[in-house]
Amino acid sequence: MLKNTTKTLPEIIWHYCFLGICAMIFIFLIAPIIMIIPLSFNVEPYFTFTPKMLSFDPEGYSTRWYEAFFNSKEWMLAIKNSFIVGICSTLLASIVGTIAALGLSSKYMPYRTIIMSILISPMIVPLIITAASMFFFYSRLGISQSFLGVILSHTALGIPFVIITVTATLSGFDHSLSRAAHSLGASPSYTFFKIILPLVAPGVISGSLFAFITSFDEVVVVLFISGPEQLTIPIRMWAGIREEINPTILAVATLLVCISIVLLSSLEMLRRRNERMRGLTPG
Repeated sequence: MLKNTTKTLPEIIWHYCFLGICAMIFIFLIAPIIMIIPLSFNVEPYFTFTPKMLSFDPEGYSTRWYEAFFNSKEWMLAIKNSFIVGICSTLLASIVGTIAALGLSSKYMPYRTIIMSILISPMIVPLIITAASMFFFYSRLGISQSFLGVILSHTALGIPFVIITVTATLSGFDHSLSRAAHSLGASPSYTFFKIILPLVAPGVISGSLFAFITSFDEVVVVLFISGPEQLTIPIRMWAGIREEINPTILAVATLLVCISIVLLSSLEMLRRRNERMRGLTPG
């Protein structure tokens, strides 16, 4: 029996109103980010659109701020430190978070809810409290104002993202596969690397990307833990806004937006791949 697909006038009106509301929300969220991109090509050292830019005069546009970024030793050191800290903390967070998620997914794990709440607490507790606590704790250990302290603090912030994504992936995992492997004589390590890890890899990679983005964007914790040698991109941008009005910050922000788009696109591709592996239609 065919269904009546004819929409009434109120339904049509609500449909277009809903699309308009979604468009306004999208513009509200994206407009500030989009405005940064053309401003980064401003030939003048201003944070506003000049008359030449508004009239699309080629003389009003320049790549001078990108050249200043790539020719600056301070900016290059900051981006080097950001990648070192981000990659190291992401690797640690991925390993620890995956192991924790595997333990929490077991039905024999006692007090799972309490342990899960403790592990994801860095996402819930105000960041300023976490940063101050880490500062006093790492100062007593003697690793404050060092790369080790910054990496460990970023690892603590990235672990909850890995735990959540891997736990969500394990919710659809068929544990009979691991039991079958054990019954055939496979060791626990062989079962993990050959059966479990390939199936939960999309969740691990997604959590790792979230952990990397969190590390690459962190300001508050780095202000407490880092020293002069651990200067990162967000700290350099924050200091630049406070001490000087330099449009190089806009060029750096544009590059970071591009990196974020690449990472988010990778996350979406992994999500769709994970849904296909689970027999779902990507949507």
